[in-house]
Amino acid sequence: MRFIRLLSHSTISRFKLDPNYAFKCGIEIHTQLKTKYKLFSLSPTTTSSHIVPPNSSISYFDIGLLGTQPKLNPEALLLALKLAAALGCEVQTTSAFDRKHYMYPDQPLGYQITQHYHPIAKNGSLTLRSGVDDEGNYRLDADKCINIEQLQIEQDTGKSIYTDDDEIKIDYNRANMPLVELVTKPDFENFTQIRCFLRKYQQLVKYLNICSGDMENGAIRVDVNISVNGGNRVEIKNLGSTTEIKQALRYEYKRQIQLLQVNITVSQETRGWNGTETVKARSKEDAVDYRYVPDSELSQIYLSPTIAKEIYDEIEPQLPERVLQKLVLSPYDLEVKHAKFLLDNNDNVLPYYFQLVEAVGARDPHIKCTTINNWMFHEVLGSFHKNNQIFDINVLPFDKLASLITLVNGHDSRLTLTSARVLLTHVISNPGDARPLDALIEELDLEKPRDVSEHDILEAVQEICLEIIEQNPDVVKKIRAGKAKSINHLVGLAMKESQGKVKSSLFLQTFQRLI
Repeated sequence: MRFIRLLSHSTISRFKLDPNYAFKCGIEIHTQLKTKYKLFSLSPTTTSSHIVPPNSSISYFDIGLLGTQPKLNPEALLLALKLAAALGCEVQTTSAFDRKHYMYPDQPLGYQITQHYHPIAKNGSLTLRSGVDDEGNYRLDADKCINIEQLQIEQDTGKSIYTDDDEIKIDYNRANMPLVELVTKPDFENFTQIRCFLRKYQQLVKYLNICSGDMENGAIRVDVNISVNGGNRVEIKNLGSTTEIKQALRYEYKRQIQLLQVNITVSQETRGWNGTETVKARSKEDAVDYRYVPDSELSQIYLSPTIAKEIYDEIEPQLPERVLQKLVLSPYDLEVKHAKFLLDNNDNVLPYYFQLVEAVGARDPHIKCTTINNWMFHEVLGSFHKNNQIFDINVLPFDKLASLITLVNGHDSRLTLTSARVLLTHVISNPGDARPLDALIEELDLEKPRDVSEHDILEAVQEICLEIIEQNPDVVKKIRAGKAKSINHLVGLAMKESQGKVKSSLFLQTFQRLI
């Protein structure tokens, strides 16, 4: 009873690393590869974007039918090699598959095919940079290198589904899906480092099109191994989000400290997370408990000694850190937060941005990227947000936006910024209107006055300003009393009167002169 009281939820919730109890953690990441077919069969792979009925995407081999044999999918091998090269791993010229024996309903073969003893790659690393993330959520006080022990290719298991009647049904659609398991050294000293690592890893695999990077749908699943003061390590399996990882580690760290404080040895075991506490699942097995044996039906993999360098040279320009560096330097000159936004949306928005810059440059090479950036990240995204819409490149194709930017900022400017904003709002609010911008400009009467002398424009501006001053004596009185910002109200009225066809700066100068 005393020990149960020690582990009360209120105690666990007050989490803080104790300097007398060293936190030590390593993680294992199971990454689902984006291949067309499964690892050892021709069954199509399924993801959350492909909703299929249970057990409808399986082959005889996937469900362990006697007499069926595996055949390695080379696409999975290539993706594993890309990941190994990106992480600076030593790709092994010879690797092989083992059978890891254990009996669970979701493993129909009675064993899992993996690479425990002869993995595809070893000894890589991922460096975490100091500073605040793009959302300002956490900070690393110094760079931290996380060493990677090995990368191994393996097959996924089926999925257990618990029904309302407390029955367990198995969906084998996930069985034999291709995975890469990444095993780190126990280099993590706090949760912030783990969170930074996972975010950077997700970005890497997503950017290189190795994996969708989503933890929510199980494309990435994490096991953590935690120990305190060099004691026995405890594995917590199948954590599906950073929130679960954080909560489980906090609980387990506190639990192990409280065991040590009452002179109880921490058992080496595997535990699960039920949302409130870690719960013992089984004693932690060693390799001998799984009865690993070489797979007799799969040949060894033989690779060229230069293959890692060849792949790295090909993907190096595509690595997120390289692209980020490219975006923040000339000619793009993006803010870091905007560059990271593009990286996080590399499948559609990043190519859109590059196409936009090229299209604007082809129309008017004098328009700088800083102007394009302002349009992209302030005018366009702001307009979508005001319309309660998610940015959609199909609603505003890059060539249409390039034309709009040129109409405002080009050498032969035809629109004021105010008119352009009206036009932009119309395009976003009417995605079905595919008419060219010229037709919309004419219909909405947005074009600046042409073939009108500067003298006539100044006279018209002064006439509008005088009329507004006469109609708003209270505002004029405030301005003359020293409330200079009140003049913006008059400028707004003038812009509305001119339908945005005259620059606001001209109205501002005229009001200042008259008042």
